Amino acid sequence: MIFSAYPQDKMLIGQLSDRRVVRENFDKNGDFLNKQTFKSGKLKVVNGYYEIIVTTELFDKKGTPTDKYTTTYRCKPDESSILVMAFPFSNPKSKETEINTVSKNFKELYDLANLENVELEMSFDSGLLNFLGSNSKIKIYDRVLESNGNGKIIKSKINIKAYAIGIRIKQLDYVASEKLTSENLLSFQKFTEKDGSYFTMTYK
Repeated sequence: MIFSAYPQDKMLIGQLSDRRVVRENFDKNGDFLNKQTFKSGKLKVVNGYYEIIVTTELFDKKGTPTDKYTTTYRCKPDESSILVMAFPFSNPKSKETEINTVSKNFKELYDLANLENVELEMSFDSGLLNFLGSNSKIKIYDRVLESNGNGKIIKSKINIKAYAIGIRIKQLDYVASEKLTSENLLSFQKFTEKDGSYFTMTYK
């Protein structure tokens, strides 16, 4: 079966533009820890870059708001779908964050007809991310597409090596499950670590 692929600019518009995203965090026992909500504005093109303004609000395990801030994400048009990959892991409190990537084999992260392994290096000019550091090497591999009457599911593994000032500060490994609607829009993601702790991203 062959699935149509979205151009990268359409992918960014469809996945993040003018949507509300909820991230919920759970420990290894499945107990709820806290959550963040992200409200994305509409995509803009400014000086040849794509920009999207995201308002983030943080809540504790009781649902009490603890923080709120707004960030403008910027990226080059041909790196737009990488923003979808960076979004679940980033938590910058800077007013502007520019995402830049270098990849040998990256074409389109959600090209459903070509779910190849992806290796890329991602940098953030703000340097104010919660655990990715200012530079990260990311490998997405063992990618499998499943389909049913309600949409599609992409299952994969993710390895992230985070660096700060050229020194590796953390390595993370996830098993990922991503659900897409019949229109190929992201509706749900689950990222599980080796110890069983996980977080989910629900797109509305």
